[in-house]
Amino acid sequence: MEYQIERARGITNRGNLGRLKNLMKRARAGERLVIGFIGGSITQGANSSGWKQCYAYRVFEWWAKTFPPAEFVYLNAGIGGTTSQFGVARADEDLLKYAPDFVIVEFSVNDEGTVHFLETYEGLVRKIYNSGSRPAVLLVHNVRYDTGANAQIQHSKVGRHYDLPCISMQSSIYPELLNGYIANREITEDDLHPNDEGHSLVASVITYFLEEVYKEMDISELPEPKLPDPLTKNGYENSVRYQNRNYAAECLGFVADKSAPKGITDCFKNGWMAGKKGASISFVIEGAGIAVAYRKTAKGPAPIARAVVDGDEEHAVFLDANFEETWGDKLEVHTLGEHMKRDRHKLEITLIETHENDAAPFYLVSVIGTN
Repeated sequence: MEYQIERARGITNRGNLGRLKNLMKRARAGERLVIGFIGGSITQGANSSGWKQCYAYRVFEWWAKTFPPAEFVYLNAGIGGTTSQFGVARADEDLLKYAPDFVIVEFSVNDEGTVHFLETYEGLVRKIYNSGSRPAVLLVHNVRYDTGANAQIQHSKVGRHYDLPCISMQSSIYPELLNGYIANREITEDDLHPNDEGHSLVASVITYFLEEVYKEMDISELPEPKLPDPLTKNGYENSVRYQNRNYAAECLGFVADKSAPKGITDCFKNGWMAGKKGASISFVIEGAGIAVAYRKTAKGPAPIARAVVDGDEEHAVFLDANFEETWGDKLEVHTLGEHMKRDRHKLEITLIETHENDAAPFYLVSVIGTN
């Protein structure tokens, strides 16, 4: 179905198009180019009928059809239920090691509209933009179709600060639902994840912008601006993710999971697990912040752990592996400390509650150290 929406309204920040125009010229010349995406479940393709129906692949197809002499590689690093805080910690391994030439960043319905996620999102954008392949970066703001909620206000601050193009579904698709021109269930079954029609519509807003850039690709841009100082304290740009592949934790009852992941979305691998009360695991992490990523499972009951940093029992954090939703297991990231004194910090995690009929052990996916 062809929906009449004002796609131009989706361009909420034009940005400096120098990298994008240069990329299009390289595509016209027939180069091999990597088209990358990083985000949450919408980028992964949730609720589409197949991976080629998701918005990301449809945008990839625009590149392939528009520049037939070039060789394009599709790189989708979307993982459902994850935020930019986890995204910046995994960006090197899941995205940047493949030297992408173009990257869409999409976390505006996964992140909350807080200053914390302003900082984690900025760290991710800076890491990608300043990476070795110097990719053209496009920020995409998806939206909840029942409430119009997303983190666009915070994320767009990053777009404007770094002079990057921003494309908004809150400004283009959502108004047509409000005025009744599009019914929610025509494009989404749960008011969050687009169906095939919805993914097509999201892609069309993005490719409308790319078409506009294509029309003026031979018109010179202003010089690319120097990377500005960060908006925030920027404690997340150089996040390090510790798993059993790169860290030997001190384990008492925890066992390292050595099974190999089957792709990027198979994220409950290379961690540590335990199922008996009193089991413990400890780390010494150098930096100014610590977060833990662990599995919350919908197949309860599940264990509960306690995390303590530097022996500070008064500020212990409880990590409850029970998940009240039914859509599947979730990778939960919990910040234990940020903007601390840069030093060596000790993290201790102990199982404090288990059950005879636990459906799954406690699974610690990784520990994230921040700068």
